[in-house]
Amino acid sequence: MIPVMLRDTTRYAPMSSHPPSYIPANSDSTPVILDALPLFPLHTVLFPDGRLPLRVFEKRYVDMVRSCLRDASAFGVCLISSGQEVARPDDPTIPESVGCLAEIVDCNMEQLGVLLIEARGRQRFRVLSHETHDDGLLVARAEVLPDDIIDCKLELLGECLAALRRIVTAIHAESPDNLPFSEPYLWDDPTWVANRLCELLPVPLKAKQMLMELPDAGMRIEIVHRYMRQHHIV
Repeated sequence: MIPVMLRDTTRYAPMSSHPPSYIPANSDSTPVILDALPLFPLHTVLFPDGRLPLRVFEKRYVDMVRSCLRDASAFGVCLISSGQEVARPDDPTIPESVGCLAEIVDCNMEQLGVLLIEARGRQRFRVLSHETHDDGLLVARAEVLPDDIIDCKLELLGECLAALRRIVTAIHAESPDNLPFSEPYLWDDPTWVANRLCELLPVPLKAKQMLMELPDAGMRIEIVHRYMRQHHIV
């Protein structure tokens, strides 16, 4: 699924700025370490700038959401490698080693003890170690991963961008209040374009995980473009 491809050296610089919750790199380029990052393992892959609506009812996650809101902090979303979202003593939940920080942008109480939240994907991270607290919450020591390398073939990027615009227009015409991602639309950012296509394409979760982990937006664009050509989308 992840072929090795040759790329030219044309660089396409994104025009977007980082969100307020962006964790800046250390001045000496050493990785930023998060010592106690709460994890929310899910059967989904969250990409940077992705939209994640959640209905939260388990006490450990309700408490986690309250702590994040109180401290204006993020939690980590990881695809479940094995186990279930609702962990059992005889079937522990094991997360993938690379996930995405999630910032809560909206929260409402549906009923007592049930929270409806919307989170936004921020930076990727790598789990260095994790432990399970007494309440069942997974907490990790993690390092924040660097932003994508931006090294894209402009022809492929242009075709992917045109395809994404067509998809968004079609979805908006059919269901204007149910778009799969949130504004602003960063059409001039290769990482944003690649990530939104990765979210929309009907590929297995393990494939989406591999795409999310790639450090190079150009490689992600090339793989997505190849998939869309094979399925006559471009």
